[in-house]
This record gives sequence, structure tokens and C-alpha cells, in this order.
Amino acid sequence: PRSTLFPYTTLFRSRGGGHLPENRRSRNTRGIRRWAWAGLLAQIAFVASWGLASNWQGPRYRTAAHSISDMYAETAPHAWFLIVVFTLCGAATIVFAFGAVRRALRPGGWTATVGSALLALSIVGLGDLLTVTERLACRMADPGCTATKQISNLGGQLDNTLSTYGVLALVVAGIFLSFAMRRAATWRGWAWPTRWTMLVLFLVAFADAIGSHYGLGGLFERLIALVGAAWLAALAVAILRRTRKGPEGQPTETGPVQS
Repeated sequence: PRSTLFPYTTLFRSRGGGHLPENRRSRNTRGIRRWAWAGLLAQIAFVASWGLASNWQGPRYRTAAHSISDMYAETAPHAWFLIVVFTLCGAATIVFAFGAVRRALRPGGWTATVGSALLALSIVGLGDLLTVTERLACRMADPGCTATKQISNLGGQLDNTLSTYGVLALVVAGIFLSFAMRRAATWRGWAWPTRWTMLVLFLVAFADAIGSHYGLGGLFERLIALVGAAWLAALAVAILRRTRKGPEGQPTETGPVQS
């Protein structure tokens, strides 16, 4: 009868204490660290790739004036390099968002889930993953190319749309994650620095919209990419530090690590 099983089921439940078994906890920690490394390496590769690609754009290309998107336009030399690297970086950032950020900040509640989802949908996630579909029709460094001609094809329109809303999604993602950090004991010190970083990103994005009329669009776009990548890299390092094993082989992060 069900009543005779009640004391035993109660006993087994109480022994768990609401914590995950040690072997499962260890697997979850390894998973978080794996995707945190993926996120960290993705940001390094992302910044290094567009820094390197500017070397073969020709004498007419100017980094202060011309965008990163120009370097994988349909007329760009060796565009495949950035397309491949950006696509891989976007995929790595998406799994970093769900596999590391969401799980590390889960004690912060639903804002961690929303922030991680927005991070995956932002310019550093989905925006980079779809790079192959976002190719401008020409480069501003090409003779006869204009801003209108650049977005005259589907790729240019997608790049324009995903870049605008992608940066906004990244800023909002950071805001949601900052609230999750505020509610998670070991992440409270990250809440305000994250909010200040998102404010800087928003201001630089606003400056980019104005600077493009004064030949500084490329400079501000690179600042957006650099600030975003630096914040994500720092976040990945923080996750790695909080999940590293202590002297007794246990994760140093306080609280149960959940899947």
C-alpha cells in the first residue's frame, strides 16, 4: 500500500537535502567550464580576426571610416576568412550563453534565462552566426560604392537590420543579467560594472550613428565590437574562476550547480 512506502520515500528525499548527487554536480561543473572556455576563445578569435583582416583590404580601405562588415562584403578580398571565423564565434557564443552564463547565474532567477536568451539572439550570437547571409553588395572603399548601394541587396538589408537590433539586444541582455547577478550572492559585485558597461555600449552605438556622417563609423563600430567582446571574455573568466576546483577537488562556487 502507498502508506507503507511513505516513510521510506521521505527518508530518501531528506537524505538528498535538495542538492544534486556529487557525480552529477561534477558533470554540470565540467559542462559549464567547457562552454565558458568556448565563449572566451570565441571573443579572442573574433577580435583577432577582424584586426588581421584589415591588413588585406587594400590601400583605399580605412579602419576609422569603413565598417567591419565591409571586410566580408561580396566584393571584399578573402571574405571567406571572416565569414568562417564569425560564424564559428557566433555558434560558440550561443552555447556559451545557454551552457555557461544561464547555468552559472541560475540562482539569480528568471532574469538569468531572459538575459542569456537575449545574449544568444544579439549581434555577438545570432548576428555572427548568420554572417554568411549578411554580405553587403559592395565596400565603401570600392569605386562607385555608396551607402545606398551597400544595402541594395538582401545581405545588406539583413546586415543593417541585425546590426541595429543585435546591438540593442546585447545591451538589454546585459541589463537582465545584471539583475540576475544582483540576486546571486557570489555575483553581486558584477551587477553595477555590467550596467555601466551596457551604458558605454549604448553611448558608443549612438556615437556610431552620428560618427558615420563624419567618417568615423568604422572607429565606433570597432569600439562596440571591442567593448562587447571584452565584457564577454571577462564574464567567461569569472565563470571559470567560480567553478574551478579547490584544494579538496570541490568547485569553489558556493551553492548547488544546476543543469
